[in-house]
Amino acid sequence: MNAPLPSPRPIQPLPDNLISQIAAGEVVERPSAVVKELLENALDAGATQITVRLEQGGIKRIAITDNGRGILPEQLPLALARHATSKITSLHDLENVATLGFRGEALASIASVSQLTLTSRTADAAHASEIDGSTLIVTPSSGAQGSTVNVQDLYFNTPARRKFLKSDQTEYGHCAEVVRRIALSRPDVAFSLTHNGKAVDHWNITESAKRSASILGTEFAEARLVLDESAGPLRLHGFVGLPTASKARGDAQYFYVNGRFVRDKVLMHAVRAAYQDVLHGDRFPSYVLALDLDPALVDVNVHPSKIEVRFRDSRSIHQFIYHAVNRALAHTSATSFGTTPAPLPSPSGAMPWMRGSEEHLQAILQPQQPQLQGTFGARFGGNSGLGVSQTAANYGALFANDTSISVAPSQDSSIATTDTLPTNGEFPLGFALAQLHGIYILAQNIKGLVLIDMHAAHERILYEQLKNALDENAMQVQPLLIPVTFYADGVEVGTAEENQEILHALGFDIAAMSPTTLAVRAVPALLKNADAQTLARDVLRDVREYGGSRVLVERRNEMLGTLACHTAVRANRNLTAPEMNALLRQMEATDRADQCNHGRPTWTQLALSDLDKLFLRGQ
Repeated sequence: MNAPLPSPRPIQPLPDNLISQIAAGEVVERPSAVVKELLENALDAGATQITVRLEQGGIKRIAITDNGRGILPEQLPLALARHATSKITSLHDLENVATLGFRGEALASIASVSQLTLTSRTADAAHASEIDGSTLIVTPSSGAQGSTVNVQDLYFNTPARRKFLKSDQTEYGHCAEVVRRIALSRPDVAFSLTHNGKAVDHWNITESAKRSASILGTEFAEARLVLDESAGPLRLHGFVGLPTASKARGDAQYFYVNGRFVRDKVLMHAVRAAYQDVLHGDRFPSYVLALDLDPALVDVNVHPSKIEVRFRDSRSIHQFIYHAVNRALAHTSATSFGTTPAPLPSPSGAMPWMRGSEEHLQAILQPQQPQLQGTFGARFGGNSGLGVSQTAANYGALFANDTSISVAPSQDSSIATTDTLPTNGEFPLGFALAQLHGIYILAQNIKGLVLIDMHAAHERILYEQLKNALDENAMQVQPLLIPVTFYADGVEVGTAEENQEILHALGFDIAAMSPTTLAVRAVPALLKNADAQTLARDVLRDVREYGGSRVLVERRNEMLGTLACHTAVRANRNLTAPEMNALLRQMEATDRADQCNHGRPTWTQLALSDLDKLFLRGQ
């Protein structure tokens, strides 16, 4: 039975207090949102020291004190008025906003759902002034230069909203995370955090490396890479964690745009794509990255809490971040110190690491056979011998300038004696001592003992060589004899029509046949056997969301990874000392050699001090 229609009501303007409470529903969703807005105001005021005091997870009380510029007494009522701000005055200012806050509604919204007092003092004022958020009466007060915002009994006048809050400890956890996020982005500001009268955290003014280590812990500090790259108006700087610092959850990912913490799908996808080849399973990378760019190139006024942004050219941003992070991850732990040797040349000019013939490659490169005959045939053919077999003469060529090293014939022994090992640290992975159960290589370097998974290491070497060889050749396109047509919605059709240049660069020819039909007329030759419809939908989705697509690269790398895995040296294969050492040298010359293409580690280091502890030496 249908409910009776409500009686019609006349249209009328809402009272100011109700408007503020509606706005508070968007801006002040929980205590942590209050902490965020007040911290951003303090930073915009030029504060260098901020204290955050919480009670009962911020539900009972939030008090934030800063040493910023302060507010003049006559302007305190305006500070609590809706849409009153000192940060923008025109549309041009809004499109080029360089401050964290700009809407002028945070204090008014907070005051409408709490008992708020604001105490402030400027540098030249004789005393501080205080305003009550409910009466808007300004009275003299005491206090140092800066401002203190005291928020008590959050949602006391909107009990329905208060019922949606979680426990005190849960709300405190969200507040503490907000403080950590902002403290990470501003190492030039000191922060203190107390809860229920107990000091929890304090961070002095320091440099970004020490601040990130203090907040994210020593595990991240000991497994991170410094990144600082610029391209035109873009600069990306910060720290990216090594794959060994990955986590089961994505709770150690911090990205800032012009100092503002954001969770943007374009940025997160770019970083995730850069980690794709080195992460194992469903692990999440850890990073602290900051993107600086012209404020006119990004719109921060697209989300109530300003947690999302919109870039004017998202494709360029995505590509810049992907390549910057990818280049940083290409540097391995093995090559972070010492000299990186060049790969060994093969006497026949072929790659010394490829076992078998070129049929493996031709299976996926069939449309390109005539063109690649002289390229891949020369590179991968003609070496059907052992997987990592090299002559002792080639191995000895590595040390032609070192007369202290003697190279034994490859069949004489499978163990290199310690008196033939260089001690100058030139080779980070050291030199092979023995092979363990036909799976692991034991090597000695200047730090101690190195354990290498020979299959995983060889797999990464082959994988990188295959990728580089394909990248050197132009994109081959396979026209379809019968175009594949499929139903598409208006968004997919519009994406295909507006991004023809991008699609052609990716090797696709996708045309609109009608307002609801798309036709795939050509695909990359490497993916000629894939489902054209599924492939087209995936590419169009990526182009729409990220301004580009990595579907082609991901599918290609998946096939090359399988090929490398099947071609790499297998377990229980006995290697001679020269063969093992040649594998170590190639690892040192290969990008991302710390992990195989499945994300598993390829080697680990046991320092002498670790071995001493095992045997209680020096204790």
